[in-house]
Amino acid sequence: MSVSIDVCGLGREQISVVPSPLAELGMALHALTEPGHHPRLQGWATGVTAGLDPHLADRMCEADFLWRSTFSDLFLPFAGLGAGTLPGGTLSAELDQLDRLSDEQFVDACLEFTCALPYDEQGAGALADPRARRRALDLAVSRGPLQVRFTRRLLDDPPRIRTWLRQLLADCDEAFFAETWSRLHPQLTADARHKTDLLRHKGLPEALASVSSAVTLDEAAGRITIDKLGNGHTTAAGSLLLVPTSLGWPHLMVLHRYGWQPVLHYPAGSPELAAPPSVEQLGLRLTALSHPVRIRLCRQLARSSFTTTELARTHNMTAPEISRHLAVLRKAGLTTTRRRGRYVLHQLDVTMVARLGSDFLEGILR
Repeated sequence: MSVSIDVCGLGREQISVVPSPLAELGMALHALTEPGHHPRLQGWATGVTAGLDPHLADRMCEADFLWRSTFSDLFLPFAGLGAGTLPGGTLSAELDQLDRLSDEQFVDACLEFTCALPYDEQGAGALADPRARRRALDLAVSRGPLQVRFTRRLLDDPPRIRTWLRQLLADCDEAFFAETWSRLHPQLTADARHKTDLLRHKGLPEALASVSSAVTLDEAAGRITIDKLGNGHTTAAGSLLLVPTSLGWPHLMVLHRYGWQPVLHYPAGSPELAAPPSVEQLGLRLTALSHPVRIRLCRQLARSSFTTTELARTHNMTAPEISRHLAVLRKAGLTTTRRRGRYVLHQLDVTMVARLGSDFLEGILR
């Protein structure tokens, strides 16, 4: 599973690395709503939450589905304004860009996750198509009364909701985000400058490698692939944007909405201690540990190293049977082997197993 971006024929001058205050505000709202996704921000989130005006906190809850479970494209409005449009540079300028989206773009972006509207292919939106409208309302019911009320208000009067959302974001800026952005902006600018220098002097492969090991470029095919638990495809027809975030780790997000310029929204300033496993590798490890015999083998191999014969004797199995289970664990990268004379000793890679929980969490949040 992956999301791919066709960049065939795209020149370096058509690729931009630019920070976005509105995108960072979106990540701030997400981190405040889902602090468990962002353990590194626990202190910041606790401080901001403690100082929030109760009325503002209640208003933030009314539309938190835009940033709670995932990240709405509304926080990247420049992507919907045509190829080559860059982030506004200030929150006010980007809120103006949000105002420039059509009502159809605004409504579809609001409902993209909760109401399962078409995303990376052309389709009728809920404002234009009565069936899509009914489907949006039906799906909103499963999300609860708050979602139903918001969806009805959105479909009945988009301008009113747009005004309400802009005021909410402006109030969040005044309450807590302006101070946060003033602190984060220099490091995001520095990261964007570094990625731009890599792009100009060493090319796109080097720039993407510095973004994340989950992002790869097939130069021959002209295709960027982002390893994610999801499928999607888009074409960078005229421009590609890379937007750094300081608050976003471990999320690595790709905007691949039909008709919008693609955006890679990546965590900056958080170098990976080790390359995260691919989704395929993660699946192999989880599958390897799903068998009761292999779990018992792991228990024994965690304590010391053993030969195949010793393991077969302990578990009352044949050596070929043990060898097959060991092969699965070894292919998944969960065991190591070393030779001692004519004997081959197997042992559990405790460090790799210890990382499995965090790797799984990063993989599903990526």
